[in-house]
Amino acid sequence: MSLQKPIVAFVLGGPGAGKGTQCEKIVKKFGFVHLSAGELLRNERDSGSKDGNLIQNCIKDGKIVPVEITIALIQKAMEKSSVKKFLVDGFPRNEDNLQGWNNRMTGIVDVKCVLFFDCPEEECIRRIVERGKTSGRSDDNIHSLRKRFNTYKEQTMPIIEHYEKLNLVKRIPATGSPDEVFQDVKEAIDSILN
Repeated sequence: MSLQKPIVAFVLGGPGAGKGTQCEKIVKKFGFVHLSAGELLRNERDSGSKDGNLIQNCIKDGKIVPVEITIALIQKAMEKSSVKKFLVDGFPRNEDNLQGWNNRMTGIVDVKCVLFFDCPEEECIRRIVERGKTSGRSDDNIHSLRKRFNTYKEQTMPIIEHYEKLNLVKRIPATGSPDEVFQDVKEAIDSILN
């Protein structure tokens, strides 16, 4: 059995930047396991767990769920997986997330990079409004979206800047078609695997 630590690529970008779409492509091409923090939280909320109401209120208000809950869900999903290459999508989103991750996961996993999907707010809003017509997600509306963008600018951008100082950010221009964007993604993933 390999003693190598699982590798992690964080996936960050504004709401609607295309993170989920690109993660699907990475999973198909490179065999990563996609762990969406938002999806893990929505599943936990829907499971009837003791944290369900708290998670729902945070999601509805465009706020960030307490870090202990999110990291526990991510870690549990990693431990269940036989594959040891993870895309951690939508996390860490603020300083508290970053500190919580460092406290709990340092030495357990090897963070290889942050894939940062760089997309202008207007384009993200256009995509989310379109997605909201069919997604059924309670946060795919203009009101929640404004809150999510404020949270992203005020709290997530400093995390991206932190990882830039560590030379771990792979900035991906995210305004093209999914296939165009994936050309840059492939180069970024190749660079961390080789």
